[in-house]
Amino acid sequence: MATRRIGIIVNGATGRMGYRQHLVRSLLAIQEQGGVELADGDRLMPELLLVGRNEEKLRTVAERHGLTDWTTDVDDALSRDGYEVYFDALVTNLRVDNLKKAIAAGKAIYTEKPTAESFEDALELARLATAAGTPNGVVHDKLYLPGLLKLRRLIDSGFFGEILSVRGEFGYWVYEGDWQSAQRPSWNYRSEDGGGIVADMFPHWNYVIEELFGRIEDVYAQTATHIPTRWDEKGQEYTATADDAAYGVFRLEGGTVVQMNSSWDVRVHRDELVEFQVDGTKGSAVVGLHSARIQPREATPKPVWNPDVKDGHDYYADWIEVPDNEVFDNGFKVQWEDFLRHVGGAVEGPAYPYDFLSGARGVRLAEAGLTSSAEGRRIALDPLTEARA
Repeated sequence: MATRRIGIIVNGATGRMGYRQHLVRSLLAIQEQGGVELADGDRLMPELLLVGRNEEKLRTVAERHGLTDWTTDVDDALSRDGYEVYFDALVTNLRVDNLKKAIAAGKAIYTEKPTAESFEDALELARLATAAGTPNGVVHDKLYLPGLLKLRRLIDSGFFGEILSVRGEFGYWVYEGDWQSAQRPSWNYRSEDGGGIVADMFPHWNYVIEELFGRIEDVYAQTATHIPTRWDEKGQEYTATADDAAYGVFRLEGGTVVQMNSSWDVRVHRDELVEFQVDGTKGSAVVGLHSARIQPREATPKPVWNPDVKDGHDYYADWIEVPDNEVFDNGFKVQWEDFLRHVGGAVEGPAYPYDFLSGARGVRLAEAGLTSSAEGRRIALDPLTEARA
């Protein structure tokens, strides 16, 4: 069996996500394991070309990991024939132009989300990629998390019966940056720089909801900027212009209702930073990033409401932990492997499911959520299954 190389341009290699999740924990980890095994037994070995805007940071990252191919010129990188894949982990407001260049250069494209700041731009990317025959994929990392893989297993087994509702809680307290440094970059809180929790998280909720529970028919959302003043990385005070919390209700095709709270102004009182409670006619589950607990209909207690008497029942004890039953690898890495098999595999397969059109639906949901909040009304979402001309 042969080992074949596949050249990958990694744009944004020095950023938080680009470096930690994609370079170190995914691509370098794939190299260390000997590449990606293909259906025919061959292996696909990534060869990396790092791209970034800061030459000093880029050189430091390259030297740290023994990489010699890097450049600050994205046009130079795209002009090289030996690199078939372009990956984008830049801030959102720089993404569209680079993705268009990559399409024009004939590269296969894998990108972080959101794919664009506006639905119009995201849809144009999907249309351009379709017209050019460009293999393309968008990071849908949460679908590869152990907790959500267990949830998928429960759904596929019929455990829930009819799924009635989903309630999600995401978030944590992000320090303002004055007396303790913030855990997130300051641009996240400036709408003019592409910030905002709706723009960040609604694209995630879109693919999680549509892949696990069904198509979103409409959305009602309320956003807030709970903390109007923050301090940036240099200790300078600035006005937060982007939403830092969002409260959404999504109605799905078939009638399931999803409620999703997202906030950077909430103190955590749950087992994980994100949790979903799924309630069905035959059972319920509480699922986080890694864990999943279930309560089948047959083991559901029968509470009686009486506020005058303290309830001594331990409701947490009524839930059963779902076992792993398999070894879960890093979700970003596993999705990289799936995409590389799609692009470089020897066997022709179906279209990659998490493509630019899926990314465009996520951007549309974020846009609809902001419109809903601004106008105080429910926003309907038509099916979007192909790029409009």
